[in-house]
Amino acid sequence: MKNKLIPIDFLKTPIDNSDTIEGLKIFWKKVLPLSSQREQHFADVWKEGTEEEIFAELIFCLFTPQSKAVTCWAAVKTLADKNMIFDSTAEDIANTISGVRFKHNKAKYVVEARDFFTENEKIKIKEKLASFNDIYELRKWLIANVKGIAYKEAGHFLRNIGIGKDLAILDRHILRNLKVYGAIEEFPKNLNVKTYLEIEKKMQGFAKETGIPMSHLDMLFWCKNTGGIFK
Repeated sequence: MKNKLIPIDFLKTPIDNSDTIEGLKIFWKKVLPLSSQREQHFADVWKEGTEEEIFAELIFCLFTPQSKAVTCWAAVKTLADKNMIFDSTAEDIANTISGVRFKHNKAKYVVEARDFFTENEKIKIKEKLASFNDIYELRKWLIANVKGIAYKEAGHFLRNIGIGKDLAILDRHILRNLKVYGAIEEFPKNLNVKTYLEIEKKMQGFAKETGIPMSHLDMLFWCKNTGGIFK
């Protein structure tokens, strides 16, 4: 598979240690060109991406739990370069994705998702996603039908393909920042569905209050701690 969209770089930014909302707004303005560039990339994935490229984004999000994003994307690129995404067994995939934690389970998820989205020997994921008019219903459908996908991974996937701008991607880094800036009172001990959706609404409210779009807020929290914007 030839992927014109699959290469992606780590956009470096300064690390920011401010813990005030005003400081966060200032930092957002500094990195706005980079976050806008990345947001445009996500939009292009949906607008120009093939069925196979959209599926590659799903694989990335299947790989990310408890693994580094850069490592997971490198694993996806390796599978694509070796033409292993659509023909390989779970065992072969697992043996190829070094650095991805729980790789045997995740390789099985890839094969199961591939089977689920295959019609007449072709991937039809983009077509199915486009049939939904409500992004929240689409997220629920993904969680119900794709093994290995929960709320965080579904939101991450939909954001990365340019159609989930207002969805939260609640990992520990985002949650810690939400607490630092007063969007939530405490770090949740158990992030069940009810708590996840409650915090998502609070994050959406915080985005509206600060004027920083949800689609930028996630990247902003990520880059203020890591010094870069990825995906």
